[in-house]
Amino acid sequence: MPMKTIVIHSAGGYEKLEIENAPKHKPQSDEVVIQTRASGINYADICVRWGIYESAKQLVGWPITPGFEFAGDVLEVGSEVTTFKAGDKVFGVSFFNGYSGCIKVKSKHVFKIPDGFSYEQMATFPAVYLTAYHGLLQNFVTFKSMNILIHSAAGGVGGALLQLCKAKGFNTVGIVGRSHKVEIAERFGADSVIDKSIREWATTAREYVTQGFDAVFDANGVSTIQDSFDLLRPTGKLVVYGFHSMLPKEGGKINWPKLAWNYLKTPKFSPLDLTTTNKSVMAFNLSFLFDRDDLFLSAMDDLIDLLKDGKISPHPVTTYPLVNAGDAHADLESGLTTGKLALIH
Repeated sequence: MPMKTIVIHSAGGYEKLEIENAPKHKPQSDEVVIQTRASGINYADICVRWGIYESAKQLVGWPITPGFEFAGDVLEVGSEVTTFKAGDKVFGVSFFNGYSGCIKVKSKHVFKIPDGFSYEQMATFPAVYLTAYHGLLQNFVTFKSMNILIHSAAGGVGGALLQLCKAKGFNTVGIVGRSHKVEIAERFGADSVIDKSIREWATTAREYVTQGFDAVFDANGVSTIQDSFDLLRPTGKLVVYGFHSMLPKEGGKINWPKLAWNYLKTPKFSPLDLTTTNKSVMAFNLSFLFDRDDLFLSAMDDLIDLLKDGKISPHPVTTYPLVNAGDAHADLESGLTTGKLALIH
């Protein structure tokens, strides 16, 4: 039976996730060909399907196979590859194509699965942890006893941030949108958790850390970004890595008038005002960092060491068959999920 892949030929809803036969690959000298067992699912994949993910538009276009992370078995290696052999169990990152049943990537973007971890766990490890690591440890200088506020604390990146903060000894306040997520954020290592479905989050956060936060991590966008900035202490950093509240929670399709209105409402930060308030705004898109091996490889080496030492751990994973990718996207859009989601090939 041929291996399968998901291909998107044009922007739209869940019906755009079409199942096709995966291409057969031959590795170049520095490449590895892998039979995928599990593919990590990220909110960025949904944005790719909607046609609004900037690096996908600029660098790939249509058709496109989404997905940035995977785990599986090595099928074949290039002539210069000495670190892997056929049959090795590996995980890695790819510049899209992660939903494919057969994938070809540079050997430097592939890593052996540590003992005791599953395909699903490691297929969902790189994207959220690299995002958290880059945002927290490669964007600005950290120091002991930092106070950090983390939105969406029971989700993928939020949970990774909480674990990294705990490993580094920072004090954290996590924000969740539903009561059942409080315990999950606590398990990830949050020192305090605010359930914004029953409490006004910004006022409560100020009660926890009266002097203001050294850093706030916000992927919500217009609904919270101004309050997040206001909660910073002098020299504080607002780290932005997404705009989820501007996008639909159900139905699978973009509401373009609402998106445009939310775009217009998004705060604009003036360099003059930032200087006066002595605060910073930082933003990044991890997919545009693919050619920064100096950042990527050092981050992954450190993360794997932290994983092996038990200082961080993979998230709980909810799995879906490849043919149910649309259901997985719908669940992730809803905001009801916790941990990570994976497609099983």
